[in-house]
Amino acid sequence: MSGRGRLTLGAFAATLMAAGALLPLVKPATWIFPAAILLAVQSGVGVLTRRVPLARALTIGAQALVSLLALTLVFAREQALFGFLPGPQAFGQFAALFRAGADDVSTYAIPAPDTEGIRLMVVGGVLVIGLLVDALAVTFRSAAPAGLPLLALYSVAAGLSDGGASWLWFLVAASGYLLLLLAESRDRLSQWGRVFGGAPRAGGGGTGLSGSGQALAPVRTGRRIGVVAMGIALAVPAALPALSGGLFGNNGDGSGESGKGGTISAVNPLVSLQDNLRQPEDREVLRYRTNATDTSGMYLRLVALDQFDGTSWKSSVRPIQDVPERLPRPDGLSEQVRTTEVTGNFVASTTYEQKWLPMPYPAARVEIGGRWRYEPAGRMLVGDDGQNTRGARYTVTSLDVQPTGEQLAAATPAPAQLVSEYTKVPASLPADVKSTALQVTKDARNDYERAVKLQDWFASDGGFRYDVEVESGTGVQAISRFLERKEGFCVHFSFSMAAMARSLGIPARVAVGFMPGTPQSDGTISVGIRDAHAWPELYFEGAGWTRFEPTPTRGSTPEYTREQTPTGRPTGSAQPETSASALPSAAPSASESCPAQLRRLGECGPDAAAGDTSSGGGGPDALSVVLVCLGVAVILLLPLTPLLWRTRVRARRLGSSGRTVEEAVARTLDAWREIIDLAWDHGVLPDESQTPRKTAARIVRLGSLEGEPANAVHRVARAVEQVLYAPEPRPGTGLVDEVALVRSGFAASSARKVRLRALLAPRSAVRVVWSVSDRWSTLTNRWSARREAVTTRATTLFRRA
Repeated sequence: MSGRGRLTLGAFAATLMAAGALLPLVKPATWIFPAAILLAVQSGVGVLTRRVPLARALTIGAQALVSLLALTLVFAREQALFGFLPGPQAFGQFAALFRAGADDVSTYAIPAPDTEGIRLMVVGGVLVIGLLVDALAVTFRSAAPAGLPLLALYSVAAGLSDGGASWLWFLVAASGYLLLLLAESRDRLSQWGRVFGGAPRAGGGGTGLSGSGQALAPVRTGRRIGVVAMGIALAVPAALPALSGGLFGNNGDGSGESGKGGTISAVNPLVSLQDNLRQPEDREVLRYRTNATDTSGMYLRLVALDQFDGTSWKSSVRPIQDVPERLPRPDGLSEQVRTTEVTGNFVASTTYEQKWLPMPYPAARVEIGGRWRYEPAGRMLVGDDGQNTRGARYTVTSLDVQPTGEQLAAATPAPAQLVSEYTKVPASLPADVKSTALQVTKDARNDYERAVKLQDWFASDGGFRYDVEVESGTGVQAISRFLERKEGFCVHFSFSMAAMARSLGIPARVAVGFMPGTPQSDGTISVGIRDAHAWPELYFEGAGWTRFEPTPTRGSTPEYTREQTPTGRPTGSAQPETSASALPSAAPSASESCPAQLRRLGECGPDAAAGDTSSGGGGPDALSVVLVCLGVAVILLLPLTPLLWRTRVRARRLGSSGRTVEEAVARTLDAWREIIDLAWDHGVLPDESQTPRKTAARIVRLGSLEGEPANAVHRVARAVEQVLYAPEPRPGTGLVDEVALVRSGFAASSARKVRLRALLAPRSAVRVVWSVSDRWSTLTNRWSARREAVTTRATTLFRRA
């Protein structure tokens, strides 16, 4: 196989292996087969066009055109001319599929269903990356920069995967890149002719040549370096706890070593909450049985978000410890407040993965096996060393805290340290947040009444509307937008009330978890994914952290807030607002004829394409994904533009010796220009006023050239004098070899910094700017001349008339 053939095969394999990181994002992963076929077609077109040969730009254009035809054949056959030629209707179909894919990406959790729109986005993206890799590695013969688009493809997959891409996919993608580099190295070695691989082994009959069947020494060394590099990349993150939660670990899993303290830095669960609420199928995540007589207030809490930095609410970095046999009494809970112990037996679904354990708050005792740790400040249990809730069975004894309105109204001030920590608001918090809070609570006499008024204003009096389709956001601007538009879902209501409470000096935080669920006929209670919820917790000395419910039509209003409510309006139900059945079903069904509005409200029944609940991550906005990908491509490729332009110019100048005398003369002058630009790139500025002979002497002197490189400069200068001044021009021969000698001379005489500058940022690239400026000047002069001619002609005709 030829060198270009190996490079083409390596580029194809590297792209396909990097695309493997996308497999966990879409289920089923059958999209990889059409992507591989179309990628092979694209690579085959490159092989054929390079054999013609065509100019490099035409090769890339031919590959792009054939890729477009192939995509049309696969995704828009019925709308295309003759089934494969893209026309207006075909492009309209592409736009429709892209919009549908964007909607699907925003709707479904990871792994998303393999819909037609998502398939187009994934397959098309792989083809674009494949075209870039093939162009860089094969067309321009620069395999190293081809790793940048491969890195971009892997980075997108790793960024969209919850917790990062698996180490296996990193290993596969890295192996593909190493294969590409190996193919290029073999191609470079083969250009030197028959390469000796060293002395033959003892007792062997080989000659030590490359044809002896043994791998060449440089190839063996490259393989060993690659294996060692990948081993280090895989081993270092596992050995250093500070790197956990990065490329290979679970995102945010900062828990320490089991039984020896440590900390937890939790990721923000608000990101996935909206996606859970949008799921068309209310799939069961948890089932429990309890001895509580009233479960309307039995919220299952995952995590408390106590830090608001103006961008988002998140959980603070806290120390964790082993789970005690009995949890300490909650902070601030007085003996005078009535409490009742209730016990519940919980069974998590095998498809539900979460690092926090859903429990009623405040838990007093937890019986569970596995590697779980306890975070005292938030009274949370968090999985350690990959422990999660999948299939977990556990028993929780919790306190049903029942304060009265009078007790909350008479609460003494909270401890100063707690007030200082839980009333912090960012300096960027808009002034209208606090002014609105003061306006709503202007008649309140204490913090309890202020909290109730805030809750009632959000839940009923303020005209707010519950809508899960509203764009999410947890920053200060999102609060202002929510207060202005008055529509959102539980995230908006909870963090807005918490922020307003803090602005009034009331300690507040946001809790994330599930509503109590739906009672079943067998006495158990089923919690579905659409029971996911967020609510504010406010601190009152004597009662501790106390739940409030500002979200309309969701959850239940606490009893202790009803006593001070002047109206007799009914409170919300603890059951899910809409449900296809009492028990969340895991059986898929299709409802293609269901209107979009009813589908958004979950009235269409289960959807076979619903995302798996184990993802815990929301679907990203498609436009954001596209913009991020384009931004990554621009950031990665823009610095290489001078290098690519310089490589292209050099190849054009030295590409052919010319068939006619005129062409040969032009090639001689091109070789001379290449030497001048080569010297310019290495710091020898051109001087157009000098003759070729003086220019050559100047280049040799300032460039510190000696020996054959210096002689090569003078030989090319004499060839230029022949074609410029001789009565019968005699073009030079062997100019490509002469230029190669000059390049090697500059490489040997220049410092490393100068060589890198000449390679990555060649000074002669400024000729592009000059060329564009000259063309622009020519165009404007031509336009001015034509305009003046038209004006003169019009004036002449007017005078004649």
